[in-house]
Amino acid sequence: MAKLDQINDHILRELSRDGRISNLELADRVGLSPSACLRRVQDLERAGVIKGYRAVLDRSAMGGGFTAYIGVGIGVHNKAAQEAFEKAVAHAPEVRECHNITGTIEYLLRVECADLPSYKRFHTDVLGTLPQVRSLTSYVVMGSPKDERA
Repeated sequence: MAKLDQINDHILRELSRDGRISNLELADRVGLSPSACLRRVQDLERAGVIKGYRAVLDRSAMGGGFTAYIGVGIGVHNKAAQEAFEKAVAHAPEVRECHNITGTIEYLLRVECADLPSYKRFHTDVLGTLPQVRSLTSYVVMGSPKDERA
């Protein structure tokens, strides 16, 4: 496991802001030589602290500007029901995130669709047909003043 000292923490913050930063620029920002910086980044990657790099997409620029979070309660609380639900949502392209949570519901989904009618179709034709689902509560995103997902 990589040691998370102040320098590694600084490297991770910089990479979180800009995953495409050059090693030379990163080294300059964190106060290391390029070779020492590259070694630390590689150690963080090998240790699994850095799981990957990805592009952050603007869904509205791609015609998919509708986002909702859905609280999902399941009716049966056993492993088979959970696995069946998780498998179903894993195959739904509208579901961008699925979290198994504690509390009065079992799952929290982040769903992205083109618009409200397409969301309604997903809600009715996909989630509404799953036998494990007991309850659905939608929370429509009206704006995101802070979003640090990458």
